[in-house]
Amino acid sequence: MKYAQQWIAILPLAAWLGMTGVAQAQTAGEIVATTDKVRNPGQPFRTTLRLTEYVGGQERDHDSLVVLSKEDGATRQFRNLVQYVEPARDSGKRVLLDGHSLWFYDPSSKVSVRISAQQRLIGQAAIGDILTVNLAADYTASIVGTETLADASRQPRKCWHLELRAGNDLATYSRVEYWVEQGTFYPIKGKFYADSGRLLKIVYFRKFAAQLGAVRPTEAIIIDAVDSSLATTAAFGEYAYKEIPEAWFQRDFLPRLEVK
Repeated sequence: MKYAQQWIAILPLAAWLGMTGVAQAQTAGEIVATTDKVRNPGQPFRTTLRLTEYVGGQERDHDSLVVLSKEDGATRQFRNLVQYVEPARDSGKRVLLDGHSLWFYDPSSKVSVRISAQQRLIGQAAIGDILTVNLAADYTASIVGTETLADASRQPRKCWHLELRAGNDLATYSRVEYWVEQGTFYPIKGKFYADSGRLLKIVYFRKFAAQLGAVRPTEAIIIDAVDSSLATTAAFGEYAYKEIPEAWFQRDFLPRLEVK
């Protein structure tokens, strides 16, 4: 596994509720909560993820994974299981996030070890990038204003500009700037900051498509804030609802986990 000094948790994507009811969101907290519902299905689900690293527009490396996510009704946050598929050297490695605990299992050593969301998978993408999260559960939001913002395809989008501040010790960042399209509540852009206040990554969400009967962004572009020639795409696909047994969210179960 690769490591990084910089990190981001992007976050990995959620189901569109439709226009009925969601347009009533008015406060910053309501906007973020509604956008969480756009990104994250309410039922347990699986998806595949391909991470591709680019340098100067040329592909340098890639990883393929399977991700399982299930919301905890008590905390409103997601528990996640990740299994590596490609490249062959990483096949069978697994990651578990359950509450405060983040574990990595390597079949070659047959040992599970504690890790942090700062550990890099590939390029600009860290472990946190592939974990499904509800931002409203961990951040306090405020509205900076409204702006017409160019999206990843350079199309204008009328957005709320939000500022998110960490509300508890589970939040990955101390500060996030977040642009959400008015009317659709689609996430359009995010800026993620280190505790020092330094900008780490800029993320654009794109390729909105129907998945599991809903419209969601199926790809994110992660751009290094210092060197814009360094970028990583996170492309999600093969969505499916899936029953995930509670027993799977145990450190001791990681050696037996086989995600299909």
